[in-house]
Amino acid sequence: MQKTIGLIGGMSWESSALYYKIINQEVKQKLGGVHSCKSLMYSVDFADIATLQHNGEWDKLSEIMINAARALESGGAEFIVLCTNTMHKLADDISGSVSIPMVHIADATGEAIKAENVKRVGLLGTKFTMEQDFLKQRLADRYAIETIIPSASDRDIVHDIIYQELVKGIITKRSQNAYLEIIDDLIALGAEAIVLGCTEIGLLISPDVTEHRLFDTTIIHAKKAVAFSLE
Repeated sequence: MQKTIGLIGGMSWESSALYYKIINQEVKQKLGGVHSCKSLMYSVDFADIATLQHNGEWDKLSEIMINAARALESGGAEFIVLCTNTMHKLADDISGSVSIPMVHIADATGEAIKAENVKRVGLLGTKFTMEQDFLKQRLADRYAIETIIPSASDRDIVHDIIYQELVKGIITKRSQNAYLEIIDDLIALGAEAIVLGCTEIGLLISPDVTEHRLFDTTIIHAKKAVAFSLE
């Protein structure tokens, strides 16, 4: 019996669509036949979210996320999956507002990294994710994983490509090469693997374009959601 997944999406819809695809592929693989996931999605307008993020209006963002989680719970969702890394800054607010569980992206990722015996990772994501501690500290505290982030100028590059290109579905070789150079620098600094810590980065970087070990949080989180649904 599947539990109904409550997906908070739209941040961006590009990555939310990928979540939906991965989750359904995983359910089909595990259950066979024509099985698909039982899910609800509450999708926000990312233009509003991005503006509030860059204005530092996290209280307003918290209210939006809480309303989304409560709507999903009211609609019959049995647990919450927040389809974005950055908004996990508000994970405690969200999980504390509902009576159903929330599958945290850092826990899913931390478990996957620990299973590979990796102790130090390089992190790519929005500047919020790279510079603030809500993901890095959870990896450190719960999984003893050290996180290395790019230089300030490289963080600007990573962040700008996400918001100016990837969330719009724009994929360019130039941006891919820029990311690959930053990944090489993180490996040179001692990272054993790279965490793709923004749900859109997998649109640009995959094992097909780099020999370095990758942990794609979108794939890991989506598959963890299926595992939780089928428990």
